Amino acid sequence: MGASDPVFQPIKVGSLTATNRFVINAMECCNADTEGNPTEKTYERYRTLFEGGAGIIDLEAITVQWESRSRQFQLSVMPHNQKALTKFVAEMRKVNPKPLLVWQLTHSGELSHTGFSRRVCVKPLPGFGGDVIDEEYIDKTIEQFVTSAKIAHDCGADGVDFKNCHGYLDSQLLRPYNDRKWKYGGSWANRTRFTYTIYERLAKEINDPKFIVGSKVSIWEGFPGGQGTTGPDSPILDISESIDLVKGMEARGGKFIIVSVGSPSITLAKSQPDKRIPDDIYLHFTFQKAVRDALKPETVVIGSAYSVLNNGKNELQARKKEESSLWYWANRNIREHVTDMVAIGRQSFADGQLPRKFIEGKESEIRWCTACDNCIELLIRQMPVGCTAHDREYSQAMKDRRKQEGELAALRT
Repeated sequence: MGASDPVFQPIKVGSLTATNRFVINAMECCNADTEGNPTEKTYERYRTLFEGGAGIIDLEAITVQWESRSRQFQLSVMPHNQKALTKFVAEMRKVNPKPLLVWQLTHSGELSHTGFSRRVCVKPLPGFGGDVIDEEYIDKTIEQFVTSAKIAHDCGADGVDFKNCHGYLDSQLLRPYNDRKWKYGGSWANRTRFTYTIYERLAKEINDPKFIVGSKVSIWEGFPGGQGTTGPDSPILDISESIDLVKGMEARGGKFIIVSVGSPSITLAKSQPDKRIPDDIYLHFTFQKAVRDALKPETVVIGSAYSVLNNGKNELQARKKEESSLWYWANRNIREHVTDMVAIGRQSFADGQLPRKFIEGKESEIRWCTACDNCIELLIRQMPVGCTAHDREYSQAMKDRRKQEGELAALRT
């Protein structure tokens, strides 16, 4: 480990500079107040992350519309939240002004929780469904995304991650499954209209070179008709549309792409490789390379799913342990132009200061993610999310809730 290692090098993201190649993935925490504003629990998590010094911190899935959301206590970015969010950004800058802060803007669509919000859908999907939305609804949603991005800009964020992954609204529109004959479905031109319109609007209406726009994208969702398949009922993998999508984002001003796989409510182990069979990490690497090869050198590609690797104590087979770790693969993949940056999600709950500890040569102090996925269970149960392996507060909360409600029927978000 040394200062010349790839993960320690700065990188340009648009006109901005990330001081290193670590990214904190957007991880929902269910700890906002009843109006979607940050609470002290929110501040506690992000203080830790800013102290940790990653090059980019992606603020967890923050909803652009309160009526349809997946988490009861989800962060919200609407006009009534602007004052609280401005204060939040200012406080984080005091902790550490160096990390770039982007906000992941989302609309839950068919993943909206029916217990406290309205579930809507593009086309009913077995097991999900909801009120089928029309063109007017999507037109209004475009306005909501644009308004929310402008609020992020005015609050002092460095940019937005327009969420195109994990089964949320834009994923639902992009899928081959969306074969409805309407303005936003059927042909590829129609299915991308929502995404591209928002990119074009942001480039025109914000028009600030110091405000970066990008997206997290599920290159392949892993079920028939999902993103990255050949047709509305086909399970056959074909990522040509996904590659065309990221090239279209780049052409419309996109400065970064966070590469993901799967849809956690359907194919969780694809998006977050399972510790028992972690080999899907190689699928992530493959898609990261495909995106990296398709885009211009200056467009930053961010790879995810690295948490399952931890310090090499994992179940990858036919590998030396010293060549199985997050550290090994992060550096190798950057060096070999598989990805430009590496994002950590579950690991950021276990130890949000991992980047700083690596940079300061304190690897022995890192609290490693065990990939137990209890953080996912907390999310499913609509509880404040943290690490049950390392933080007693969360392990006790989990124990109490299981005692009250029993075991989960399935581990799906």
